[in-house]
Amino acid sequence: MRHLIFGFLLPFSLASIPETTLATGYKSQSSLIQNLTSKPTDEKFYTESGKLIQRQLDLMARIEQALTDPDVNRIRAVRGQLTIQVKTVENFVHRQQKNPQIFCNSQIDSSRNLSLLPDRFQALDQIYCPLYTSSQELSKLFPVLDKLLSRRGELALVRQLPLVTGERQSDPVLSIAPVELPHLGKPAVPFSTWEPNLLSTGTLGTQLASPQVQVIGRNAKTAIANYAPPIQPALVSPDSVLTTLATAKGMLTAALGAFPPEIRFTDPWENAAILDRFAYGLDPQEPRIYAKFLELPRTGIFRVLQSSVYQRPLNTLWNRLQPNVNERYPFPSLGDAKDGFNPSLALQMVGERFQLVDQGLDYSFMIDVGDIPLDKLDGKLQLLASPTREFLLNYQPPQALEALKVEKRRFLTGKNQKEILAHAPAKLNHTYVVRSLQFQLPEVMLSGQFISSDPLQQIPSSDMILAFRPVRRRADGSYTVLWRVLNELPAPQIAK
Repeated sequence: MRHLIFGFLLPFSLASIPETTLATGYKSQSSLIQNLTSKPTDEKFYTESGKLIQRQLDLMARIEQALTDPDVNRIRAVRGQLTIQVKTVENFVHRQQKNPQIFCNSQIDSSRNLSLLPDRFQALDQIYCPLYTSSQELSKLFPVLDKLLSRRGELALVRQLPLVTGERQSDPVLSIAPVELPHLGKPAVPFSTWEPNLLSTGTLGTQLASPQVQVIGRNAKTAIANYAPPIQPALVSPDSVLTTLATAKGMLTAALGAFPPEIRFTDPWENAAILDRFAYGLDPQEPRIYAKFLELPRTGIFRVLQSSVYQRPLNTLWNRLQPNVNERYPFPSLGDAKDGFNPSLALQMVGERFQLVDQGLDYSFMIDVGDIPLDKLDGKLQLLASPTREFLLNYQPPQALEALKVEKRRFLTGKNQKEILAHAPAKLNHTYVVRSLQFQLPEVMLSGQFISSDPLQQIPSSDMILAFRPVRRRADGSYTVLWRVLNELPAPQIAK
């Protein structure tokens, strides 16, 4: 059984493309049909046309991705690939029919004549015209891609492309220095200024997951005086381009049903979604495997990713309007949202350790209690040893704002701590019990402005005891974990 596979990169040299035969004159509809049916109509036609359709679908998916990618090399690549594809399709259809535009766009009703042809000729007509008209529709994108390529050149360095003839070119000033040619498979060098690494490092030598430290209720010095990070671009796909792509895709989709069943096509948009879920999400069978546990109240399953996937690499461009990993795969919610406040299990991997990412005044601590099944634990933690159980149930958070800040640093850095920290080594099939305190701070506090004590008492908050259990480790260091809320304690209050 044949399968048409996509994904290879087309060459950019046009030297090997033969001259396109120009259609001249006008032929009657019957002669056009006779011309088409006189061409080979066997397996070779299906194979060649199927490959062209698959390449065209793949190219449309790459164009759609390049529209919102700030990398100039993405636009340059699809611009060249589109030229190759349009010329290749034109050569193919002209070999089948010297007047494809007249044949496919004629206003003469040909349905009666085509119905007299064998079924296979009707199928070829259903493939021939959609492929040609879809290619011509895509050719409308040339001026738009040229314009976008010019605008992308404002963000990153556009290096010269190699000459079509293969000649070598030297620098116009330093003749002995060869011109550095681009590698279109790699991102272009951005014009943005150098970005320093401002990530903090904990006392255990592990890099903390939060790249920014929030200043609460007071002014503070920045790590680098007068430093302003570069503003990332905001890119939106033009509506006209999306309409053209949708029209061309609809034409090709209509032609797929005319192929024999043994010829299969891949959907690049569906494949991209599958690969994205494979990289960051759960496998579809995992919720089914643990369906019995997930029937329990306030339980869930999610994938704990490495903290690096939430951080943009330094000195790289990104589209600030595109949803990031945390927006596509949000942390699980622990309860019902009330007045916009919704506690979550913001769990990440920092190296080989589990760590809850706590923003603002949020803080937590976790304890590895060994191989205890989650469904055996209850709100009173009766299966835990007495000292651990008493500490988890009876711990009282401070009520003063400054004391909460100190308490958070104490659990996070391990200062004056022995075993109970905000992070723990990851061990498969171990259960971790967590005490999590979360506060919804107003924007005025996060902006470094002073706030009086009265509004502090009205800040929404939560205090929960929950447990999670890693049940699968993947090659990238991420874990699939089951979680369960065990107890919800009175919400903490900030007195001053």
